[in-house]
Amino acid sequence: MPELPEVETIKRGLSKLTIKQKIKNIKVLCEKSFIGNPETVKDATITKIRRFGKALVIDLDNQKSLMIHLRMTGQLIYDDKGEKNKRYAAGHPSENFIAELPNKQTRVILELENGTIYFNDQRKFGFIKILATKEVNKDPFIKKLAKEPWQMTPEELYEKLQRHQKSCIKAVILDQTIITGLGNIYADETLFLSKIHPSTKAGTLTKKDAGTILNMADKVMNLSIASGGSTLKDYVKADGTRGDYLDKFAKVFNKQGQPCPACGKAKIEKIKVAGRGTHICPNCQPLTGDRFEGGRESGRTRQEVSI
Repeated sequence: MPELPEVETIKRGLSKLTIKQKIKNIKVLCEKSFIGNPETVKDATITKIRRFGKALVIDLDNQKSLMIHLRMTGQLIYDDKGEKNKRYAAGHPSENFIAELPNKQTRVILELENGTIYFNDQRKFGFIKILATKEVNKDPFIKKLAKEPWQMTPEELYEKLQRHQKSCIKAVILDQTIITGLGNIYADETLFLSKIHPSTKAGTLTKKDAGTILNMADKVMNLSIASGGSTLKDYVKADGTRGDYLDKFAKVFNKQGQPCPACGKAKIEKIKVAGRGTHICPNCQPLTGDRFEGGRESGRTRQEVSI
């Protein structure tokens, strides 16, 4: 699924295209994909697009909002009056970006004054939900989100680490109720720059470590936002082009077998931590036994979790 920098890029792109446009009609082709009565937002004008973690919220001038979560395979495709040469796409890429729309993966159609937004979702995990604008912060999905890295102090993160002392640090920072926005790519990059092994027990980290994690998370995600997101196959920017974060800035993600860009002494390895493919430099991110035992990979050696 798109991670926080990708969703932020989507927000910025769609804001340029759709703000001040009126929603003329909404066609719900899959009831599971739309929550609420579409009649309540017809003829409302888009005033603002916000982001909460990996969710988008489109605010309307009638005190209603549309919360959109793309999940794994969701897409937002905007056609300027249906002209494919004026098409903008975001989310999980497929032939839909150049195909005729709507098609069998189209779940919701938002007809605007000057164009159309298609919400496509192959696996039907994503959704659009109508909320009262004043109630957005109270929605269960949004309410449980933790602060983003740039909103959190080292003391706050350290306190959270102590609540999850026996969990490995990668599992902890992937938990959106602990810190919001770090998906697999940015977790690997953050821990590499922090010189912390992903299997390190959270409880062994110091307040200084917590501050380093926040600083590095801020750095990698802002670099990604500036470059338009990652270049993996499951992300395309709001203008239909690919982000180039992985090409320009990624140090370890998808770099297995390549020399470490920091030390040059070891090659990047791909292992499995917290059930996820994980990229490390064994030289820059050493792991001592006392930090490893008791984590989610407890009782297993590094060789046993290599993939």
